[in-house]
Amino acid sequence: MEYEKQATLFEELKIKMDGELFRDMTTRLIYATDASAYKVLPLAVCYPKTENDLQHLIRFASNENLALVPRAAGTSLAGQVVGDGIVVDISKHFTKIIEVNKEEAWVRVQPGVILDELNMYLKDYGLFFGPETSTSSRCMLGGMLGNNSCGSHSIIYGSTRDHTIEVTCLLSDGSKAVFSPLSNEEFELKCKENKGLESKLYQQIKSILSSDENQEAIAQEYPDPKIKRRNTGYAIDILASSSPFNSKGNAFNFSQLLAGSEGTLALTTEIKLSLVPVPPKEKALICAHFENLEEAIQGNLIALKYHPGAVELMDDQILKLTEGNITQAKNRFFLEGNPGALLIIEFARESKSEIEKIAREMEAEFREKKLGYHFPIVSGADNMSRVWDLRKSALGILSNMKGDAKPVSLIEDTSVTPEILYDYIAEFKDLMKKHEIQCVFHAHIGTGEIHMRPVLNLKDSKDQEKFHAIGLDSAKLVKKYNGSLSGEHGDGRLRGEFISIMIGEQNYQLLRDIKHCWDPNNIFNPGKIVDTPKMNTHLRYEPDQKTRDIQTYFDFSNDMGIVRAAERCNGSGDCRNTHVTGKGMCPSYQATLDEKLTTRARANLFREFLTDSNKINPFNHKELYDILDLCLSCKACKSECPSSVDMAKLKAEFLQQYYDSNPIPLRSKLIANIAKVNQLGSYAPGLFNYVNQHPIIGKIVKKNLGFAEERSIPKLHKTTLRKWHSSSKKESNNKKVYLFADEFTNYNDTPIGIKTIQLLERLNYQVIIPKHFESGRTYLSKGLVKKAKYLAIKNVNLLKNLITEECPLIGIEPSAILTFRDEYPELVTPDMIEDAKRLSKNTFTIEEYLFQEMKNGRIKKEQFTTAQKEIKFHTHCYQKALASSLPIKEILSFPENYSTTEIQSGCCGMAGSFGYEKEHYDLSKKVGELVLLPEVRKAPKTTLIAASGTSCRHQIKDETEREALHPVEILFDALV
Repeated sequence: MEYEKQATLFEELKIKMDGELFRDMTTRLIYATDASAYKVLPLAVCYPKTENDLQHLIRFASNENLALVPRAAGTSLAGQVVGDGIVVDISKHFTKIIEVNKEEAWVRVQPGVILDELNMYLKDYGLFFGPETSTSSRCMLGGMLGNNSCGSHSIIYGSTRDHTIEVTCLLSDGSKAVFSPLSNEEFELKCKENKGLESKLYQQIKSILSSDENQEAIAQEYPDPKIKRRNTGYAIDILASSSPFNSKGNAFNFSQLLAGSEGTLALTTEIKLSLVPVPPKEKALICAHFENLEEAIQGNLIALKYHPGAVELMDDQILKLTEGNITQAKNRFFLEGNPGALLIIEFARESKSEIEKIAREMEAEFREKKLGYHFPIVSGADNMSRVWDLRKSALGILSNMKGDAKPVSLIEDTSVTPEILYDYIAEFKDLMKKHEIQCVFHAHIGTGEIHMRPVLNLKDSKDQEKFHAIGLDSAKLVKKYNGSLSGEHGDGRLRGEFISIMIGEQNYQLLRDIKHCWDPNNIFNPGKIVDTPKMNTHLRYEPDQKTRDIQTYFDFSNDMGIVRAAERCNGSGDCRNTHVTGKGMCPSYQATLDEKLTTRARANLFREFLTDSNKINPFNHKELYDILDLCLSCKACKSECPSSVDMAKLKAEFLQQYYDSNPIPLRSKLIANIAKVNQLGSYAPGLFNYVNQHPIIGKIVKKNLGFAEERSIPKLHKTTLRKWHSSSKKESNNKKVYLFADEFTNYNDTPIGIKTIQLLERLNYQVIIPKHFESGRTYLSKGLVKKAKYLAIKNVNLLKNLITEECPLIGIEPSAILTFRDEYPELVTPDMIEDAKRLSKNTFTIEEYLFQEMKNGRIKKEQFTTAQKEIKFHTHCYQKALASSLPIKEILSFPENYSTTEIQSGCCGMAGSFGYEKEHYDLSKKVGELVLLPEVRKAPKTTLIAASGTSCRHQIKDETEREALHPVEILFDALV
């Protein structure tokens, strides 16, 4: 299609649609990849809003001979949702839970419903959807249907196919069809009807499966039916075993074929799913530690004898990688020593004693067989959740392996019966030795499926060939053991080439015939399952692609350069969690559900431009500037992203590099230098406040500088914290602490600083404000990294010999004090890195320090009131990401009758200056309205609201008219 003609046709299509259609290069690049190794640039991306939109797309694709690539969360590992046609993203609008029938235990949903959100919704009904993938916090039911997803509990709950009752879809001619269980009479009637394409589908399948020759070929060549996780090709083996072709089979249902068809046969609009009762409330995990993988495989057979709900594997390489991730390091609490492999065995029973009995008996059998060395029982919802989070992190955490060689998704989905797993893995290891490749092992050992990922450098042409060779050899090995090449992750581009090996040429031709009947014009996700390109083509990296070496202001040596820092993102899509699941990453995405605003999208675009730019300054691209503009730099990605992609750091580096070739906006200069502005204003704070707060003059000032007129501007206090302290400081022999008088507390939140000093002094500490410069936080937030670097060097030099374990540095404003811990070691010169690290180890938020002193017994309960108070607190983004909310909860609960609850909110939406800026004001409010602001409004007036961040308190005051207090203010008022 010629470009101009194509542009005209797409514009005509756009006019007809209720949803959105994009053809800009930025959007297309973002959708060129998923969580797999593949990259294909689509022609366009569409967010359909209605069934009518989908029908327009089908007609358009048929008329113009274009492909439609259906996509949900985009977490596919086999390249299912990349293609050169129109990506049809149903994740934004097809998100309704339509109907729940408690008595019959089923639910009807649109394909964009997120699994975790569905199960949260079903909780009150006492039901849930059994198959649970490791991506459950963002994966969608449409994607689960397309891949026939399983999850950790497939031992008892099976796959999505096992729970699919009915699928409503649009066929390739645009007609609507509803596929559900049919009696033999209903099936015959369908075959005799003359209803166009739908009737042809029934007539064809009857012809295929009525053939004894075809039935024999299917029975002989398809994977062992005892394997729970089998998803190789189209599921004609399931249909062949159903009535009317098997008198003992289940009712015929084309939904069974659509499950696992990867969107190659129809576009799904609704799914009816069977539900199961919520399992017994008493649950526990036995985390069995083994010396090596072989022991764990043998241990799996013992575990299965005790009827667990799940048995999951993690090997030592994955466990080692979790050490370097902020969140996952905290989830390793149950580990003893350095196990070569770990089995996570879950039991759900009616009583704790029943689980304890099982655990004792199972451990005794393990020890009798000399398998394993440590068998801790982990119970309690929070602790169990942390263990499962560790296990689920494996997909993303594998990207943390340094260098270009990474564990790649290739043979991670093979499934055999558990009884032959030991022999299969032994041969598989021999295969890896033959190719001289390392491999990591994890996941669903209980059902005979271990995710095995060979370590390959897919930038290297030789490893790209190995990629294919290993795939071919492993297909032959799986066939030898009568296994399934795909257990739950689908065939896609990765395994489609080998399906003929797995099921034989005769059956493979049947699949091609089925595809042609359902989709004669080949518009639905072509090149997947049948007629797939060679599996090592269309890879994310070109053969022998060189990684560009770029000089940066931040130290990216730990990532081996900034390009590899962006390449950490493997597309697992954790950044697509919504606020409902309690995660904080990508608040701008959570408020808009726009893929362009995810960490994944930003990292993908970053990688593309830094790799392919032909400019002298590869950062000098407006497209990158625009996509990073709505990043709130909340730092949640640094801890929540299993690959530890630090988008706030990448954004700051980008902006500085961009400004090296472009002028810095006046507003950015003003915000970055706000401490200097406030210093000037502090000479006449009354006048400064009068101008900014005046209803007319203030609006004019804000309008001319690009600030939102609706926002109030922080007031200057009548004195600075430094001035107050110097005039009232007291010498004493009490324990010394050094207070960092940050740029916000010094000028604006001075009363909080004063109460902090008074609180510490009354608790018998001597408070010293040392000589130091501002933290540099405002410069970092606006991308003026050179200035922040200068300040970091100055502060480290001033404080490195002063701050010790005995005399720590504490700070009031989290974003400022945590700069010492987070950015300083990566900003200072190489010879100062160790000094910066030592300083960071003795730098604490005020909440951390008080909590530590309370635990050590230096601060006592008797020093505080016994009156009752209810407190709700919001945790600053940086504290959540870089520290913890626990110290806040503990210190606010320290007075014996104070009851404290954390508001389960992510970013407040202000993000420093972000919420003040005119063009960001509406989004700032949307982010706040996700959780924080409604929770504050719901709180009784007698409940105290606490927030440690200055911007957080400002957002709460502006949008709810409630006064939020810093935790130290509450503690100060509680002193007796």
